[in-house]
Order: sequence, then C-alpha cells, then structure tokens
Amino acid sequence: MAILFFSLRGVPADEIEDVRQLLIDNDIDFYETSAGTWGTSLPAIWLYRDQDRQLADDLFEHYQTKRALTQRAHYQALKNSGEAAGFWRHNLARPLRFIALSVLVALVGFVSLIWLFELGL
Repeated sequence: MAILFFSLRGVPADEIEDVRQLLIDNDIDFYETSAGTWGTSLPAIWLYRDQDRQLADDLFEHYQTKRALTQRAHYQALKNSGEAAGFWRHNLARPLRFIALSVLVALVGFVSLIWLFELGL
C-alpha cells in the first residue's frame, strides 16, 4: 500500500525539486500524483514501501530544519535591504485586487451589522 509522504499543495517548486532529489539521492522509491485537470485531486509524493518511511521522515525533518534557517536568513536579508514587500507595497502592486477585496470585506461587514441590528440586539 502506498504511503502519503508529502503533500505538494501550496509548496514552492524549488522545495518540491529538493524533496525529489533528497529521495532519489537516498534510493527511496516514490511516485507523484498531480492535482488533476480540475485541481480536485491530491498532488503529493507517495512512498512505495513502508520500510522507507522512517528514513524518509528523518531526512525530511533535517531538510526542513535547514530550509527554515535559510529561508529566514533570506527574508531577513530582504527586510534589511528594504526589498521585502510589506502590507502596503504588496497591495500597491495590485491596486484593483486590493480595492475589490476591501469593498467585499466592507460589504460583508455591513450586511452582518444590518442583520444584527434587525434582530434588535
């Protein structure tokens, strides 16, 4: 029976490639499933053998620890140089999206408050 090792939903491409290479380098047999045409399936990396699970988990835990440190250092370097996108810079890059989402949030809040006041609370 196949063993779910790593879900690929929302994972950056470079991390997926690193995990693939980690498994290949350690002779762990695996296969991948995609999200499918409609995106409803589970994109994941699966192991063939249950015996490989503990080794794969140990290797992956070590990889994740190392990746977390390098990503934090990368983000800190961007932050120190002023290149990290904060809230305003992120939203100014797509102003129409920001305005549309802000209007939607205001509309949901307005409808919720109107409903609450109509209840007489």
